Amino acid sequence: MLAIMGAMDEEIELLLADLQDQETLQRPGVTLYRGVLDGLPVLLAKSGIGKVNAGVTAAFLLAAGATQVIFTGVAGGVHPELRVGDIVVSTDLVQHDVDVTALGYAVGTIPGEAPAWAADKQLQATALEAAREVEGVRALPGRVASGDQFIASREGVQRLWTQFGAACAEMEGAAVAQVCAKVDVPFVVIRSVSDTADHDANVDYRTFMPLVARHAKQVVRGMLARLGTTAQA
Repeated sequence: MLAIMGAMDEEIELLLADLQDQETLQRPGVTLYRGVLDGLPVLLAKSGIGKVNAGVTAAFLLAAGATQVIFTGVAGGVHPELRVGDIVVSTDLVQHDVDVTALGYAVGTIPGEAPAWAADKQLQATALEAAREVEGVRALPGRVASGDQFIASREGVQRLWTQFGAACAEMEGAAVAQVCAKVDVPFVVIRSVSDTADHDANVDYRTFMPLVARHAKQVVRGMLARLGTTAQA
């Protein structure tokens, strides 16, 4: 079963409104929704903001039967060519706020874990195909950098670009990737750029959130149409 996650209400409410045969599954601190979207059985959940909330919600979704996970929502653009409204589909994900360099580990690496978690290539290809149908936006594959920080400075953006080669910055995706990777569940993260993660990030984010949330919804619905066709083949 496909699971779709977002961190905030704005990131899932457009999908939740169209969820048919809706059933609520209450878990400690998290509400999961089971139903049918575009003819496919899905699980849908709002995780809350931050890596811990995202990891916990991902674990609940997997326990409820998720066999593929899509995380959708907004992010700050880091790649210099990205503009507000553009879409990043994850190639892999890193946790940029992890620093165990004092013990000899590379920045971003958790001891005992991979330095990055690769998205499923088939889900990535499907997401890119769907994203490129969204009118007026650029869609590109790229590394997603996650951390419990809202990046809002040019210095922060430059660090993520030069140190990690990140395309965008957000606060949840790598935690979901880490959880899914532990149990070999395919995943992809789709982020619509709500700001350019610089000194104007707060203003841009609040202004453009509704628009970019619609872009993210369009990509997910485009993926569902394609995945449904594959399932019927």
